[in-house]
Amino acid sequence: MFSEAITGLIPSREQWQSHFPGLMACVTVAMAAAFLSEQYHGPTMLFALLLGMAFNFSTQSNGPAVPGIGYASKTVLRFGIALLGLRISFAEISDLGFAPVVLVIATVLSTILVGLLLARVLGMANNFGVLTGGAVAICGASAAMAISAVMRKGENHERDTLFTVVSVTALSTLAMILYPIVVKYFQLDDTMAGIFIGASIHDVAQVVGAGYTISDQTGDVATLVKLMRVAMLAPLVFLFALTLGDKTAGKSGPPALPMFLVAFIVLMLANNLLPIPAFIVEQLVILSRWCLVTAIVAIGMKTSLGQLAEVGGKAILLIVLETLFLAALVLLVSKHWLNF
Repeated sequence: MFSEAITGLIPSREQWQSHFPGLMACVTVAMAAAFLSEQYHGPTMLFALLLGMAFNFSTQSNGPAVPGIGYASKTVLRFGIALLGLRISFAEISDLGFAPVVLVIATVLSTILVGLLLARVLGMANNFGVLTGGAVAICGASAAMAISAVMRKGENHERDTLFTVVSVTALSTLAMILYPIVVKYFQLDDTMAGIFIGASIHDVAQVVGAGYTISDQTGDVATLVKLMRVAMLAPLVFLFALTLGDKTAGKSGPPALPMFLVAFIVLMLANNLLPIPAFIVEQLVILSRWCLVTAIVAIGMKTSLGQLAEVGGKAILLIVLETLFLAALVLLVSKHWLNF
């Protein structure tokens, strides 16, 4: 099954020839986004989205770049998500003890449930509530793309995915600036500050940025707590695939198990059970990051600003409320009910 998951990601010779122009366009724009991020110290994902949307014209006609852009937005995305499994270390997560694990599980599930309920209250689709709630609860843009990959593809599926990625990236950046102020206001010690930062900010990069601006200990704890949330990606995406995904074509019963999710689980187990050299793991994690940035560029190329604006104010309200709920819940539980 794992070999099928890997070989299914590799295009044939004929496919490679047709995919090459669009794929290289996405990679080039991704490199430009990484350069801008390094120069201006902004989120790489956000630069990738904005630059990708600027090249939306490349998908408006049946040009040579279209097949490769489609390949990057789907297959390269799945490959990058699969490689995220190498970031999970059971040993590091266990170092924090049992209480933070319970906190993470409770807050992640609660935030997704609240997202679903708020979507219904606001008159929006259940899938959109799960997509935004999952992105806020688990790991931001990466979670949004993973959940999107297994959901039924409705008329506005790619538009909603892009909106979610843009929103959680922007809110993560804002949280990276504001949450250290919250930590100081509530007089949290370094460990509690790390738990709050790691359990409430959406994207890993912003968790690291916020944590280490407070102290090295806070940064270390925040990173570990964040990886606990990332570890929940596999079981929850599997659950969403069964409940919200497309039925297997021409067959009855539950949807087929996504092969990229199988690869995620296998790589996560391999990283923890096999003596894989740290250098190899590090390089594959970097490759995962590049795959996700390239996929974000492709998704941006396929979505116009006009389409994004159609999502409306209710969608913005939804994802802001989910973010505030998660932060308030983590702060309340960690400060008043758990003794770390």
